[in-house]
Amino acid sequence: MMSSAPTAGDNGTARDRIPRIDVYGFERPDGFDYKFYEDFQSRYLVVLSRRAIKWSKLLQKSTAVEKSIKVKRYIRKGIPNEHRCHVWMLVSGAQARMEKNPGYYHSVLVEGKKNAKLVDAVVTDLNRTFPDNVKFRRNASQCLQPTLHNVLVAYGHHNSSVGYCQGMNFITGYLILVTKDEEKAFWLLDALLGHILPDYYSPAMIGLKVDQEVLGDLVKLKIPAVADLMEKHGVMWTLVVSRWFICLFIDILPVETVLRIWDCLFYEGSKIIFRVALTLIKQYQAFILEAQNFPDVCDKFKEITKGQLVTECHHFMQKIFVDPGSLSRTTIIKLRDKHRTQLLAQE
Repeated sequence: MMSSAPTAGDNGTARDRIPRIDVYGFERPDGFDYKFYEDFQSRYLVVLSRRAIKWSKLLQKSTAVEKSIKVKRYIRKGIPNEHRCHVWMLVSGAQARMEKNPGYYHSVLVEGKKNAKLVDAVVTDLNRTFPDNVKFRRNASQCLQPTLHNVLVAYGHHNSSVGYCQGMNFITGYLILVTKDEEKAFWLLDALLGHILPDYYSPAMIGLKVDQEVLGDLVKLKIPAVADLMEKHGVMWTLVVSRWFICLFIDILPVETVLRIWDCLFYEGSKIIFRVALTLIKQYQAFILEAQNFPDVCDKFKEITKGQLVTECHHFMQKIFVDPGSLSRTTIIKLRDKHRTQLLAQE
């Protein structure tokens, strides 16, 4: 069990070798541990090379990735970046929906652009999307803002009951970085918000509220000392984990770790979010329990998303399927039903 705070460091030599901007266009933050990252990458690149060979063989046999124990195991061990878009599209159902609806994306984009209120809401957030990413800056040679604008406007018209909500811009931005394709990003966004995470982005955000309460119940069950601490200091779960859920760990965890989480999210569904949250809390249980008051608890939860544990994404992803123990779909459905009923009764 980890008890100390996540640590950061630096190393001049490693810093000279590792670019200040990563392959996705994100600037590395102040205090970035270049030495640890270099050591991790030297090990992880071996894993990636091995996985790439296995995935290439699998995809040569069949362009469709059927659900199986083997495919689940492959996805949990990570999808190589060159295959990530293709596999996400297949396992999420986005590919099938896109093929059944030829021309649909372009039609909703045209209609969406006629909605001034929707367009204004999207435009307002464009410059706020990833200010630390060079690809989303207006002065970038191939600025991704117009692509982001189009996907969000199209989705806002497609799902008019939701329209545009803050947080969707970050999720869509990641999808664009991976797919490099407007239409595919749209259908993956539809898979996430319309199928995998229903009601997270509805006007009442009922799905988001329910899942935060479900996490609270799971912590009571699996990490009771932390649940007792939260209750003792009157800290509501929404204060410490709402951004984890609504942004699917974007800007919370390192980009490669987020993409590894999303590999599993597209295949196994939303229970992956609980596995990640429970692993973070369990790994840093002793550190969290050092909190003496309300602000301390909030600070501890910010700290546990930094450092070596979450940077070493391959090791971290192995932990999320071990540390929380059993987490059945039936249990989550029951807890969701309970909290949904309670929340709706309060309205």
